[in-house]
Amino acid sequence: MRFRYLLLVVLCLALLVACQGGETTTTSEPQATAEPQPDPQPEPEADPEPETAGPGADGELVVYSGRSESLVQPIIDRFEEGTGIEVEVRYAGTAELAATLLEEGANSPADVFYAQDPGGLGAVEAAGLLAPVPAELLAQVPARFASPDGQWVGISGRARVVVYHTELVSQEELPDDMEGFTDPQWQGRIGWAPTNGSFQAMVTTMRAVWGEERTRAWLEGIQANEPVAYENNTAIVQAVGAGEIEVGFVNHYYLFRFLEEQGESFPARNYFLPGGGPGSLIMVSGAGILKTAAHPENAERFLEFLLSPEAQQYFTDETFEYPVVEGVTTSPLLPPLAELDAVAADVPLADMADLEGTAALLSELGILP
Repeated sequence: MRFRYLLLVVLCLALLVACQGGETTTTSEPQATAEPQPDPQPEPEADPEPETAGPGADGELVVYSGRSESLVQPIIDRFEEGTGIEVEVRYAGTAELAATLLEEGANSPADVFYAQDPGGLGAVEAAGLLAPVPAELLAQVPARFASPDGQWVGISGRARVVVYHTELVSQEELPDDMEGFTDPQWQGRIGWAPTNGSFQAMVTTMRAVWGEERTRAWLEGIQANEPVAYENNTAIVQAVGAGEIEVGFVNHYYLFRFLEEQGESFPARNYFLPGGGPGSLIMVSGAGILKTAAHPENAERFLEFLLSPEAQQYFTDETFEYPVVEGVTTSPLLPPLAELDAVAADVPLADMADLEGTAALLSELGILP
């Protein structure tokens, strides 16, 4: 009996130990896996990184530039270095970018439209896409170099000229005005760039000054002389220097880049038409701020910088353009702007906005595809 009692006690103790061991076994694993996990990391939206920030982020600027990269990227780089503002630039022709802005409308990512000529700016302004430029910036330039309604401001001045090969043609042979180039003696000797914004601005000026029929007659006269079409002004000057053509219709400053690189032996020079008219047009590149700009303050700083003494001196020293603010030294290679004004076509800038009508005329005549 005592033995049975002792056996029962031993069995109970063994069972108790087994049960305790089982609890330890079954509960120890959950304890290992049930420890509190760290909170999940916040989503990127909760802590955005600068490099992935959207177009509305501070320190950014989006510029649509109808001016070529080789001409204006150096001064844009200076703006970035001086302000810390990152500038995204879309380069294309002025007319192309104006059409793009008209198509994009309020959905455009652009903050600034930097155009080669007033025509493109006028078209965008007429569509109601530009915001007023601050009065203190407009006050820095002559009224004729800014929008009459204050929605864009001129940045640098340029003149339309005829570039000619000095060994193939003399100045005495050159006509006094653009209509003289419709003479059959110029057949196969002319270069032009119909897709270029400045050329289209000149034709728009012709339409405003001469009227539609006289402008059409001039275009048809040049066509009859089988001009060589080039992509841009640089290509025309290069072709004149190489003797591929004898004359070309360009802006004045392209020649000086070749003279700077190749010296006075480069066989081309500019001819400022003494008869004046649209072929002696004085234009400005200009810039305006889009109404829908995501970075309007940065856009204003950009325009302010382009009108600063540093940027204005850059344009006259490096790109051989005319400054539009006072106190900037002009290159001695350039004839004084006042001399050119004496014969230049006096055209209200608003009359240069009908690029669409000019493009339609050029297309109708088969000059543009």
